[in-house]
Amino acid sequence: MTRRQIYDAIPHREPFLLVDEILQWTDDRIVCTKTFSGQEDFFAGHYPGFPLVPGVLLCEAAMQAGAVLLSRHLAGMQGKVPVATRMNDVRFKRMVRPGETLRMEVSLTERLADAFFLTAKVTVEGKVAVRFEFACTAADVE
Repeated sequence: MTRRQIYDAIPHREPFLLVDEILQWTDDRIVCTKTFSGQEDFFAGHYPGFPLVPGVLLCEAAMQAGAVLLSRHLAGMQGKVPVATRMNDVRFKRMVRPGETLRMEVSLTERLADAFFLTAKVTVEGKVAVRFEFACTAADVE
């Protein structure tokens, strides 16, 4: 999928766009990647001498992949964007270092009107970095 297609799917932009590539995309599942170069500003302070991708950014990357997934469901709703409403059962399993590539797998498990319930698994080299459940709602853009 091209960068233009990602831009068309979600409102996120650099420096906070955390989806590089879409590998698979169906109505209820998406698989995306993101590689952290090591040049991102947050590495300077998290942690000096032992840089790590902050866990909240691992979750954000997966939620952005989920937003791309939901863009198909929101296509008929003009002026709506997916906004996270909760995260549940977040489990960090592996640290992520500069130069590593995330593989984000997000599945839509349920939809109730404008509420979407999803599960996410982020892996690096086949090992789970974080897994969690989250919910989004279709919010008005004003």
